[in-house]
Amino acid sequence: MSDALTDREAQRVAFLTGVGLADARRAPLPGDASTRRYERLTPTNGPGLMLMDQVAAAESPPADPSWSPERRKAEGWNAVARLSAGRIEAFAAVASHLRSVGLSAPAIVALDAPAGLAVLEDFGDDLFARVIEAGQDETPLYLAAVDALAELHAVPTPPMLTGAAGPWPLQVYDETALQGGADLFVEWMPKLKPELRFDDAAIADWHAAWAPIVAEGEAGASVVAHRDYHAENLIWLPDREGPARVGMIDFQDAVRAHPSWDLHSLLQDARRDVSPALEAEALDRYFEVARVDDRAAFLRAYAGLATLNEARILGIFARLIVRDGKPRYAAFMPRMWAHLNANLTQPGLEGVARWFDRYVPEEVRA
Repeated sequence: MSDALTDREAQRVAFLTGVGLADARRAPLPGDASTRRYERLTPTNGPGLMLMDQVAAAESPPADPSWSPERRKAEGWNAVARLSAGRIEAFAAVASHLRSVGLSAPAIVALDAPAGLAVLEDFGDDLFARVIEAGQDETPLYLAAVDALAELHAVPTPPMLTGAAGPWPLQVYDETALQGGADLFVEWMPKLKPELRFDDAAIADWHAAWAPIVAEGEAGASVVAHRDYHAENLIWLPDREGPARVGMIDFQDAVRAHPSWDLHSLLQDARRDVSPALEAEALDRYFEVARVDDRAAFLRAYAGLATLNEARILGIFARLIVRDGKPRYAAFMPRMWAHLNANLTQPGLEGVARWFDRYVPEEVRA
């Protein structure tokens, strides 16, 4: 074991000892694409808990709300995209807000924000994706997830969230962040698919094509967006009532965004298929519960931002494969291409569709 790993384990042991959990049995959970790790804790007495281990990112800081777009680009990717850079105080603040409006986020039992360590309520293993795989009807789960979003969107959206580790700004998912996410596609896809070449003219056309969609996304940013709202980050809690049956995790990068953002993350998922019929039913449910007046405008923004997000995710997957040596993410790419191709036929996406037709042949989009 390296010195760094040994030192980090010593920090974990000291933290657990300090909060009275030195004797808890520890079982690591499988990792994901982030630097965050979890351990399930089984104390000698009392309910099971979760250790969240999230070292603050060393490569670049989160954005300060006062920074200009130029300053954000100079500071690095976390500032550009308005990511929390692993700050556990962001998780604590978002959790507090979600719980305050009657939704289910893990209660924080103990916290050492500077060390990046927290003990959380354990929601169990019933991720939406797993219980659906086990045979449970997916429709009630997805409709409950939509109801939870409508509940979140119905309350005022504060500019500052406050949790156990203090305040955390809820920043707008703005033009810099949205376009920066889309640009991951043109940066990384040619490194995965060398037959693609994007010169300066192609990049200029790319930005022009996305400009109206990005502007609409920023102008419509009005609600708290989880930002990674899908079946692998939602846990079914059937003993609770209403929208609280949807346990939410991994929301530390929450921003103020267009109301459609979490909906398309849920319904055009990278990791599992959601049928067009279920997507349509879930959107109808949102329109009814959230009382959306202009459905056509909402669906235009939904399709545009979903397509941007799919381009962003394809760029992230390409980066994970090429830079990080994680080829398993290639298995998710055909589903993202399928979503993107379908969305390109929707109103408002004519400019983006022309760009793909010109620069990315259909045989590459698979």
